[in-house]
Amino acid sequence: MSQIVVLSGKGGTGKTSIVLGLATVMPSKILADCDVDAADLHLIAKPQAIFTQDFVSGELARIKADECTQCLLCQSRCRFEAITMEPRILAEHCEGCGLCAFICPVGAIKMEPRHCGWLYESRTRFGTMVHAMLKPGAENSGRLVTTVRRRANELAVQEGCAHVLVDGSPGIGCPVIASLTGADLALLVAEPTVSALHDLRRVHELARHFRIPCLVLVNKADLSSDRLREIRDFCSESGLRLVSEIPYDSVFTKAQLAGQSVVEFDPRSQKPRFEAIWDQMRETLEKTALVRL
Repeated sequence: MSQIVVLSGKGGTGKTSIVLGLATVMPSKILADCDVDAADLHLIAKPQAIFTQDFVSGELARIKADECTQCLLCQSRCRFEAITMEPRILAEHCEGCGLCAFICPVGAIKMEPRHCGWLYESRTRFGTMVHAMLKPGAENSGRLVTTVRRRANELAVQEGCAHVLVDGSPGIGCPVIASLTGADLALLVAEPTVSALHDLRRVHELARHFRIPCLVLVNKADLSSDRLREIRDFCSESGLRLVSEIPYDSVFTKAQLAGQSVVEFDPRSQKPRFEAIWDQMRETLEKTALVRL
């Protein structure tokens, strides 16, 4: 089983559209949406949940009103300003450090597990999909991403699927590291904009740190010939294979409005393109497996 993660150095490059295009042409795969802070793969995949699990991480303080003497010692000592004068806990400010519970003279404050979001297993027309949603302002998205990936891998084994296709978070932060660690291949999606080369360099550096083989795909490739040339030069200098240069095309937007992948919306022109991309990805996976042997 291979794990393939699609990444981008910044948001808005069309990463999720690329994932959906690949999901349409790839055989035998499990989808995993690891962009848990701003998940959008479900908007097109239209998953039908078959299993939902609460995601609990860290702790949250709770004041027992009937036991509180309103001494306000907790309010004066909380460095995060998470306790009001009533007193009442402001969940969005509470860091779960437990100081208030420790210093409360009557034991009126308890630390309880913090509910941060939900994990889903769903059926889609592309196959089984594992995805998640964090509550607004909730933290530990890296841990939730790890949970999503782990479950996707388990389902791939159970269902006998050959691949796990991961839609990763943009950037290089904790959720991206959690998406990337242990993957067999990373497809880096870039666009020819002013920050494009910087974004591509940093996500490639991250992947290289974890020794993950990388391929590059340039989306909206005709936006700037100069920036595109810079990306080509970087790929050549870094030994990165450039698998496709997709020009800007309104068909991507039209497909989104229709609730379809671009391959479903325009199979005549887009299916051969994404099949060619997948062929190059599969070839790289096969070569990498031989090297590891």
